[in-house]
Amino acid sequence: MSALLKRGNGLYIMEIKTAIILFVAGLFCLLAAAIITLLDFIFRRRSLRRMNDMIQAAIDGNFRADNFDESLCAAVENRLAEYLAMTETQMGKVAAEQEKTKSLIADISHQTKTPIANLLLYTELLKEEEGREIGETAVLLENQVKKLDFFIQSLVKLSRLETGILALRPCKSEVAPLLEEVRDQYAVRAGEKGLYLRIHSEEALGITACFDPKWTLEALDNLVDNAIKYTQTGGITVRVKPYELFVCIEVADTGIGVAEEEHSKIFERFYRSMAVAHEQGVGIGLYLTREILRQESGYIQLTSKQGEGAVFSLYLPTD
Repeated sequence: MSALLKRGNGLYIMEIKTAIILFVAGLFCLLAAAIITLLDFIFRRRSLRRMNDMIQAAIDGNFRADNFDESLCAAVENRLAEYLAMTETQMGKVAAEQEKTKSLIADISHQTKTPIANLLLYTELLKEEEGREIGETAVLLENQVKKLDFFIQSLVKLSRLETGILALRPCKSEVAPLLEEVRDQYAVRAGEKGLYLRIHSEEALGITACFDPKWTLEALDNLVDNAIKYTQTGGITVRVKPYELFVCIEVADTGIGVAEEEHSKIFERFYRSMAVAHEQGVGIGLYLTREILRQESGYIQLTSKQGEGAVFSLYLPTD
């Protein structure tokens, strides 16, 4: 009997020892897992911090690949360093090209002013000369010089916008003065062509939006100028429609309209529809208008069918 008790006690003690060993082993595994997890967290956090430092240095323009010890970086950090170094080089090249473009634009603007002014002066002198043929030639020459001057000025404006030489400065402004400027500028021209020009400026009283007054007037002028140019009967209506997030300025005409398949192309640079190929123009106005609105966080929409007129809608943000 005593032998059985001793044997039972021995088995019980062995079970306790086994349980203790398993408990210690489990505790050790948990501790090891916790240590590994902590080390992995520390490594990942350090890697993320280093990558964040790299990106911030690139944003600040101070990134240099030799600032980071490759022996301490993971493969992804090395790739990021290489990419940022390449990006920094490319940014330097882009900046250099922009400086060249700025210089070229300035040269074009400066060097063409005097020759064009002289050509216009000579045409005026020619028109004063006697003789029908001389007068007709002078008129043709004057038209071509004005066309060249318009093209150069449009190209310079567009290039200055695209390269950031001229930056738009949107601010909270009233919309009504834009419409009044359009009326003053185009009423006589529309009347000479036998067209009506209805400017509903009273609808815009008290309405404000966030835009650059000078450049937004340029955009609106482009639309009204095109509307008069491509409308033979009827006229043009300009009105304002306020919404919660935008203020819409609509320029509607009764002109030749735009074919639906051209709606996506008409705002491209230098694009000219075959329907207006005989008219004066270089295909920059609508592209310039879209760029102006884009830089003001606005946009432009077209609703039109060929032969049924067109409605161009400028959307200016309210804030």
